[in-house]
Amino acid sequence: MIEAVALANVTVREARREDAARVAWLIMQGAAKQSRSDAEIAAEASHPSYLEAFDEVGASPHNTLFVAELDGKVVGTLQVTLIPGLINRGRKRAKLESVHVDPALRGRRIGEAMVAHAVAFARQSGAGLVELTSNKSREAAHRFYRRLGFDQSHEGFKLEL
Repeated sequence: MIEAVALANVTVREARREDAARVAWLIMQGAAKQSRSDAEIAAEASHPSYLEAFDEVGASPHNTLFVAELDGKVVGTLQVTLIPGLINRGRKRAKLESVHVDPALRGRRIGEAMVAHAVAFARQSGAGLVELTSNKSREAAHRFYRRLGFDQSHEGFKLEL
């Protein structure tokens, strides 16, 4: 079970619209096969489509986008999607997506604080299971999730459309 992590100057909160470009930047920095320069990532993160996507996520009652702040700067992000279902007498699942911490700040337990917050949020929202996927090439992320108690119980599949 994941315990709450208290870190000085780290706050996990719901993302605000003005965080959209920074969230996009964090996600692109954490991408498994990154071949863009920092300038290209910054330019891409400011594209208006990220604000549109942010608005769509925010309009969904089943999705919540969180950010972690360190000394007032957004340094991490993750999205929680609550999924109702019929399995196990209607057990609701929480899916964690796009868990990313600024690469320069990894190893400081920021990701652990974010995941602990997301698990508490899922539990309070009635979820009986938390799941996530991680790119097979992100071995450090896999060790991180296992350390937090996640079990690699399934093999994931995706179909690009």
